[in-house]
Amino acid sequence: MLELRDFSCERDNRLLFAGLHASFAAGEIWHIEGPNGVGKTSLLRQLTGISREFGGELLWQGRPIGECRYDFACALLYIGHQPGIKTALTARENLMAYCPESTSAQIEQALTDIGLYGFEDVGCYRLSAGQLRRVALARLALSTQPLWILDEPFTALDTQAVAALEQRFVAHAAAGGCVIITTHQKPSIDALKVLALGDYQPEVRFV
Repeated sequence: MLELRDFSCERDNRLLFAGLHASFAAGEIWHIEGPNGVGKTSLLRQLTGISREFGGELLWQGRPIGECRYDFACALLYIGHQPGIKTALTARENLMAYCPESTSAQIEQALTDIGLYGFEDVGCYRLSAGQLRRVALARLALSTQPLWILDEPFTALDTQAVAALEQRFVAHAAAGGCVIITTHQKPSIDALKVLALGDYQPEVRFV
């Protein structure tokens, strides 16, 4: 699906990583790992098109991203480190805004599956951080996009919710999708592929 060729990232006049070659294919789940400051979130912002400043090539289904940006955007579901939820709206209203093609029954089921039964019509300003994260992640159950890119999706979730989310990743990959995540937790997913971003940090030379 997505391919990086000789990819690099510079931030605040500092080279975070360089020489990155990677290919993310259908049926795969990827964990982008590395210490704080290595550029994990910066990489995701580049992959999703939020940041268009990068070195090297970014290709979607074999084509340079600049030639197929609309097609790529239609195929992508991105959830960042912040849940991106409008707190003035209810959980149901947030999903209606994000997924207008979904029926009321589908939205209600998605919220039930993510553990928000009974909170569908509660204002999100009244929800905990974990519940807000669940509202955002409920979009996965309604998604038709094949490529999921998620920044720290396990943040504020309890152990049971993390396990359920991992199973959703597995099901999405089994259906031909691709999942790319960053997390400080080690996912319990068989056949998980790992991209260690620290391996692509520029060499520091001391004179």
